[in-house]
Amino acid sequence: MARMPARPPDPADRPGAGPADRRGAAGAPSPGDVVELERALTRIAYLLTRIKRHDQIRIAAGVPVDRAAVVILRHLAESGGMRPGELAAQLEVEPPHITRQLQRLAKAGYVDRVPDPGDRRAQLIRLTPAGQQAADRIRAVGRQAMQAALTSWTPEDVHQLATLFHRMVDDFLAYADAAAGSGAGADAATRVGGSGYGSEQPAGRSDP
Repeated sequence: MARMPARPPDPADRPGAGPADRRGAAGAPSPGDVVELERALTRIAYLLTRIKRHDQIRIAAGVPVDRAAVVILRHLAESGGMRPGELAAQLEVEPPHITRQLQRLAKAGYVDRVPDPGDRRAQLIRLTPAGQQAADRIRAVGRQAMQAALTSWTPEDVHQLATLFHRMVDDFLAYADAAAGSGAGADAATRVGGSGYGSEQPAGRSDP
């Protein structure tokens, strides 16, 4: 994989610069660092949505469904049973798209419908035991690949990355919620360089 091109020198990178030196006016992050973070997120989004990657994971896991269905399997495994409309809203796709994918998953024996305890007139979509096993295999294959890619990292570095990544996503979502509440800049607040950080996963869009 090509390495990220070097960014222009930043005054904050000078020898002896401390944390305070790496912050711009009014306590804002360094503009150069923000640019590199945006580029890194764009690269991550690309990796997450590559068809070849999804096909490799699907085949290795032995799950014969397309990548759009894989997104639904993983989401249901994380979130539990939910109404089809709620699933469509969380994945930010149109309801007809979800309906088609759920039909395919049901035909494969991975999902079924049960009455909603809160409203017997409604139904929840949930994973069957076979669907849960399929989702578990997909996650296991993905995690094994991640572990293999990070073999040169120390456990401390991996832990720090995971901690900071969660912190970053939490702050992105908090900012997006605040922007949506104010009615200004909500759409811009839910994206960084096309990375789609405001959604559950870039692959969960209208054409996962």
